[in-house]
Amino acid sequence: MNAVLTGVGLALPGVATPKDLLAPVPDGAEPVDPAARIGKKKGLRFKDRATQLALACANEALTDAGLLGPEGLTVPGETVAVLVASNYGNVDTVCSVVDTIAADGATGGVSPMDTPNASSNVIASTLAIKYGLRGPNLMVCNGATSGLDAVRWAAALVGARRADRALVLAVEPDNDMVRRLTGADRIVDGAAAVVVERRAAAAVRGAEVRAQVSSAVRAGSVEACLEQLAGDDRTPPAAWFGPGDGQGLTSSVLPSGTVHHALADAFGEASAVLGVLQCAGTIGWYANGGAGPVYALAGGDGDDATAGLALLAPGRS
Repeated sequence: MNAVLTGVGLALPGVATPKDLLAPVPDGAEPVDPAARIGKKKGLRFKDRATQLALACANEALTDAGLLGPEGLTVPGETVAVLVASNYGNVDTVCSVVDTIAADGATGGVSPMDTPNASSNVIASTLAIKYGLRGPNLMVCNGATSGLDAVRWAAALVGARRADRALVLAVEPDNDMVRRLTGADRIVDGAAAVVVERRAAAAVRGAEVRAQVSSAVRAGSVEACLEQLAGDDRTPPAAWFGPGDGQGLTSSVLPSGTVHHALADAFGEASAVLGVLQCAGTIGWYANGGAGPVYALAGGDGDDATAGLALLAPGRS
């Protein structure tokens, strides 16, 4: 694949940089305050929690990639796509609107401020409007693999020259409705973003390459996904981000002692955020002196598909 990662943004409790993802999350970390991050007058009013988190995270990722400066975008807006992954992003708004319609009718008490937020594409469209990103725009809501699927589709999109680069962002809020739907007592309540860029486009503007996407696969189990990522040369990863504790896997791709980071254990139910968070963690791994391929996996065995990415350090073919 000819896609590289040139920027990263994080809006998570207790996390400031990608390197922080490699360490335990501090106890009692405060929830992210989007207004404190980007200012109260930066389009946050009347937005739901997920969209507010996404705006703060996108601002950081675009700035980190050198695509956003004091005067706005540093590249033409039509060269930037937006792919957002979220399974529960605006579910609280949708349920609130449905309850109001059920009680008062369609012409009764629904706030005109809530109506736009009930759209399934509200997060992706808000980011495009806010930052002037006029490339392809896609919202991905297909379960646990959503984040990695969004990165994979972004790599395909820039490879096909539909855009030169893509902001890939995943976000999930923590609220009563999400907890009821998931059955979880702890939700990530945060966002993660990476900028996926065609290598040649990144070189033209002199962007720093943080990692490169080597391959992307989908399989019916974690083990099968690992096998496909390793390919014919059976290259083991230096580290991997994936579900569970790694115990019980029979795959020869993971030799004893392979470093494993289970980010879902650190932040609770991550849902769509997990895959993009793993890519951010890979950037932290390389920034911290790590070397060799890193595998990111999201999903599970059985009826659930597993998505995987292989990422490499800058400079490796």
